[in-house]
Amino acid sequence: MKIKKGQCAEVEISDIAFGGKGLVRLNGLAVFVDQALPGDQVLIRITRKKKNHAEARVLELLKASPHRIHPPCVYSGFCGGCKWQFLEYAVQLEYKRQHVRESLQHIGQIKDVTVHPTFPSPLTFGYRNKMEFTCTDQRWLTPAEMQHFKTEKEFGIGLHVPGTFFKVFDTKRCLLQPDLGNHLLDDVRQYITSSGLPAYGLRSHEGFWRFLMLRHSVAHNRWMVNIVTAADDPQALQPLANALMQKFPEVSAVIQNVTSRKAGVTTGEFERTLAGASTLTDNIGAFAFEISANSFFQTNTPGAAKLYDTVKRYAQLRGSETIMDLYSGTGTIPILLSEAARAVIGLEVVPGAVADAERNCRINQVKNCHFVPGDIRKTLPAITQRPDVLVIDPPRAGMHKDVVKQVLALLPERIVYVSCNPSTLARDLNLLQETYQTQEVQPVDLFPHAYHIESVAKLVKKMA
Repeated sequence: MKIKKGQCAEVEISDIAFGGKGLVRLNGLAVFVDQALPGDQVLIRITRKKKNHAEARVLELLKASPHRIHPPCVYSGFCGGCKWQFLEYAVQLEYKRQHVRESLQHIGQIKDVTVHPTFPSPLTFGYRNKMEFTCTDQRWLTPAEMQHFKTEKEFGIGLHVPGTFFKVFDTKRCLLQPDLGNHLLDDVRQYITSSGLPAYGLRSHEGFWRFLMLRHSVAHNRWMVNIVTAADDPQALQPLANALMQKFPEVSAVIQNVTSRKAGVTTGEFERTLAGASTLTDNIGAFAFEISANSFFQTNTPGAAKLYDTVKRYAQLRGSETIMDLYSGTGTIPILLSEAARAVIGLEVVPGAVADAERNCRINQVKNCHFVPGDIRKTLPAITQRPDVLVIDPPRAGMHKDVVKQVLALLPERIVYVSCNPSTLARDLNLLQETYQTQEVQPVDLFPHAYHIESVAKLVKKMA
């Protein structure tokens, strides 16, 4: 029977694919089913048919998987923030481990490597230290809301429907952030509603209010409120900044970023401090890190400590090594490894991140870290000192092929590869495997209820 768009079928879900969707095969064709789990018996409808696979949605849950639980969030099934709340957390961890292992086998052709059980996150809710909420002049309504609300333009501030840039629903409470963040979100919502200034239209690209970013320092329980607008009007924001500082003693910084760009990013063309400090300080281990509104910092602070402890363990440092860290960002890994190494060299393309890294070294009185700004494809060949240990922590896209060649030319004794994407981890390890053996991989969960997973791989140079 030929599979067609619009076709309905009763099926039992057999697996979860990377990306978090359930997987079933119809007449040999892989069908990815949103909001479905292995063991679910469901009535599905095909929503998209392609040459090698199809996509479907659940029309009716006929029999639930034994691992299906009731999600505590009212937006579960609609929100793109976390799609696995209906799956037992222990089972989430096992599927994440499975995705890493399968990526290594099928993409990397690396079959004999130990992939350890996933380290769980210390917190499964309230763990995010950074949240971004989008303003819209026409909020998206859930099916339940459509029975009670009119559908004309109506303000909203919240999270996106998965896979869309313009569908934003009015998020009253997000369970991924500490609860004070929800009170801040509500106060900002009320202020914007009464301000008389329009929310930004995600299609029209007109309006004033664009984003709200909240940052939380876990170590000190302090908050930064960053309000992103499309135009510069500090007088419109100053009463809000003053009110938040007065009402919430935990708020230590209120920032404004201004951007007229159409791209949906919170980084402003310029930034000002409206009240309090211009940064937050958080801690990982014994080290303090100063975080500005647009700095990169792992969004799960206790989980990040586990991740970096694994990096340090795999580096096997004795105190005499020179370490090189590619994609060193704001200097987190170099600083955390500095006390066990002779010297650390960090390479980073973003000038602001290099400045943050140097400032964090000064804060922690770390003197054996040196940072090289610029495109790694150009700066890496210019470095003549061969490192004993190479740490690689690239963006989701992984290493550029030119960087892979330069890594092989450096020939460090050990490589520690940190990845947030099992697919590009597997691809890059495959490119290195003629010279390096992947000894073990440790998945570390920083994103409970989402399918994303961090991994740390330990590689050693093969004997000649």
